[in-house]
Amino acid sequence: MLVVTYSDARKSLASVLDRAKKEGAVMIRRADGSCFKVVPEVPDSSPLDIPVLDIRLPPGELRGALEEAREAAEPRTRYHKR
Repeated sequence: MLVVTYSDARKSLASVLDRAKKEGAVMIRRADGSCFKVVPEVPDSSPLDIPVLDIRLPPGELRGALEEAREAAEPRTRYHKR
């Protein structure tokens, strides 16, 4: 783990934070000998988590919308036979 002085950390805070992100933690030591650990925060959730929407669609409406979208995109996505 990297240990830097307080004055060095002040001069290059961005690189200290980048190093903490890469290695997991960086210690900053003050002139009086006290140390502080800089640790990146780990998100509690996945960036793929999305809120659930309570949408009530009539039967077949979603299917119809998907079919329309597929038909509109068909000429661009299908390969033509020779």
